[in-house]
Amino acid sequence: IYLGGKMFSIRRFKDSSMKHVLFGVGVSNIIIIFLIFLFIFSNGMKFFGHYSAKDFFFGAKWISLSEFYGLLPLLVGSFWVTLVALIISIPVGIFTAIYIAEYASPKMRTTFKIIIETMSAIPSVVLGFIGLYALSTIVKDLFNLNSGLTALTGGIMLAFMAIPTIVSIADDSLNALDKSYKEASLALGANKVETIFNVLLPAAFPGIFAGIMLGFGRIIGETLTVLMITGNSPILATSPLSPVRTLTATIAAEMGEVVQGSTHYFALFAIGIILFFISFITNSIADRFIQKSRKFN
Repeated sequence: IYLGGKMFSIRRFKDSSMKHVLFGVGVSNIIIIFLIFLFIFSNGMKFFGHYSAKDFFFGAKWISLSEFYGLLPLLVGSFWVTLVALIISIPVGIFTAIYIAEYASPKMRTTFKIIIETMSAIPSVVLGFIGLYALSTIVKDLFNLNSGLTALTGGIMLAFMAIPTIVSIADDSLNALDKSYKEASLALGANKVETIFNVLLPAAFPGIFAGIMLGFGRIIGETLTVLMITGNSPILATSPLSPVRTLTATIAAEMGEVVQGSTHYFALFAIGIILFFISFITNSIADRFIQKSRKFN
């Protein structure tokens, strides 16, 4: 097509237009995220104009009706739930990825992939109901507790949610390794188990660790499941067999009834700031290890 004596390429026009559209979408996403952070940060910082930062970060009580906004019970609750979930999900996820990558037949590998994808697609409210009406009873009877709604129950269900992320990324990391790693190890006389644990896992560690960090992000950010099955008790729990309340569950449980503009309202935004920074740090570490894994391979 000639316009003004110059040839005008439709393909070049489409490519240029798509480039600018994608750039605009990317920039708009950055702006939206920045505005979300600005909104949370500005409201959260107002809380410290009404309440002592020392009492917030080191307070041992969260009783909103009595104007006690101590963060420690919520941090302890999140810690126990996350610890249980990681203890279960990390070994299960890594060993499952090893089986899929090194031992499973093509048919079995496809079956496992379908199961993993199905697990990741299950809504959190469904897992919450399973934990509430099935798992909590088992935990209660097994440990002879007054209630099965504990950090252990929440951690088990969150592990179920984190396993698909860990398995998928660990499997991709193992498959991305050059075949020479495995062939050289076997040629030197190592058996398959020695090759996996002494060669393949160390070589794929950056990618596997990135998967663990992303699984951790899924665990720490989950709301509805822990709201339903952890007991919602903001206490300084000394074991995972106690009812707890997490950071996310506190926001979900109290934001709907809080008076807008009150100290309690701003306290929930302060928790949001903490969660935002935890999420930012987690994803930054995961991204760093993913980039390291790509360079290494």
